[in-house]
Amino acid sequence: MPSITLANLSWSTPDGRPLFSNLNLSFGPERAGLVGRNGVGKTTLLKLIAGELTPASGTVSVSGSLGVLRQSVLVATGETIADLFGTSDALAALARAEAGEASAEELANADWMLEARMAAALARAGLDADARTPLETLSGGQRTRAGLAALIFAGPAFLILDEPTNNLDREGRQTVIDLLSGWRGGAIIVSHDRGLLETVDAVVELTSLGATRYGGNWGRYRERKALELAAVEHDLADAEKRMAEVNRAAQETTERKARKDSTGKKKAARGDMPRIVAGGMKRRAENTSGDNARLAERLRTRAADDISAAREKIEILQPLSVALPPTGLPASRVVLRIDNVTAGYDVEHPVLRDFSLEITGPERIAVTGPNGSGKTTLLSLISGSLAPFSGTVRVPAKSAMLDQRVSLLDPALSIRDNFRRLNPQADENAGRAALARFMFRADAALQVVGTLSGGQMLRAGLACVLGGPEPPSLLILDEPTNHLDIDSIAAVEAGLRAYDGALLVVSHDEVFLETIGITRRLDLG
Repeated sequence: MPSITLANLSWSTPDGRPLFSNLNLSFGPERAGLVGRNGVGKTTLLKLIAGELTPASGTVSVSGSLGVLRQSVLVATGETIADLFGTSDALAALARAEAGEASAEELANADWMLEARMAAALARAGLDADARTPLETLSGGQRTRAGLAALIFAGPAFLILDEPTNNLDREGRQTVIDLLSGWRGGAIIVSHDRGLLETVDAVVELTSLGATRYGGNWGRYRERKALELAAVEHDLADAEKRMAEVNRAAQETTERKARKDSTGKKKAARGDMPRIVAGGMKRRAENTSGDNARLAERLRTRAADDISAAREKIEILQPLSVALPPTGLPASRVVLRIDNVTAGYDVEHPVLRDFSLEITGPERIAVTGPNGSGKTTLLSLISGSLAPFSGTVRVPAKSAMLDQRVSLLDPALSIRDNFRRLNPQADENAGRAALARFMFRADAALQVVGTLSGGQMLRAGLACVLGGPEPPSLLILDEPTNHLDIDSIAAVEAGLRAYDGALLVVSHDEVFLETIGITRRLDLG
């Protein structure tokens, strides 16, 4: 039976920040969703399981083969789908056999059903391509489908999926759900896709306090989590109330003693009380005072221990806040104009033909369409990284684009230094305040961008672009929810609802598009 066991696992980032400490988890032939805040270590945990990283201490035991799908399918120049499947040599041998050029050994070992099995895997993943298709000609979503097809073909005991629905259109997301619903081995899925998480057998929540397993799907997890948090918050409030009562009682006792002491001193000063009596009263008062102080300290210590125990069960998280200064964009100003553009990567087969688009004032436009329909091509035209074969592209307003790689950030610089580079007019205090609103407080702002997780990098890009004193009049977002955790998505949605500039958003997340108030749709399908 396939299994994965993590025993006393610890790991720290290169700068010494601990992510896990004595982590214990086990996975069997189940579909387990791995959730948690950006930067908590979900992708790192998958790399430890896959053997790509070595734990600082503890062990990772894997029984059965692993198939790994990363957030982005990396592509080498000239690499084909057959290379991704690991079947290039076998296909070449088949070609030699068909041409009558194969050796006796090649003929004996030939897998005559190989091409049919590859075609079936590609069809199951919903990708219309063959083994010779170069990966570099595929869109991000198509590459994800190719990666899924390679996993289906290999048939490992365990699937390790890191954000498998990123870049996928609605049909592609359903393909992933269908694949997992029929999977009989084990699967560990890192995802923020609520629809996908509704199909899992268990949810494992990773926090800075460790890992907790919840039986059932996403809805069940949220119910259990809400009950647990309510109970712990009640315990914390009760302990804090007892601490306040102990302090109030101690203060009242101190005040009563002070009044009695004052009365005794006055009587002693008038000579109304024999000295021996006055001395006895003083000793009794001191003893009582000491007893009261010790009792108060015991009660205070007990309440403090209860407060500490309750707080240890609650991960103290500062909420992400996306508060944007106004752009002052007039309703009549044109911020983007594309006239009769034909563009693509092969002049004989353009992706976009005679395409026109104009955005005026604070419009909110969603760009949708199946994978490979030209969404990335359109953004490349707007950013200037791709020149059209014909037609013109003009962006007459201040704009900013956050692509899926957040390439506007310099990966060699810290988040703080990137902010200062992109917002030279902002001083240190303003920059720190802006980064803090995006959960990069104190030393967190000094993290090097190249070391960040996908979700952290997107937050850093949003902070640098939207946190400055003069936000862009046109904001272009390419799949902005791909790497954000669910709480961060909600915060970004709230910030974009209040944004008064123009929005051009490529996204397959219909809930996100509806929440930010899209006013027009551009379907490239």
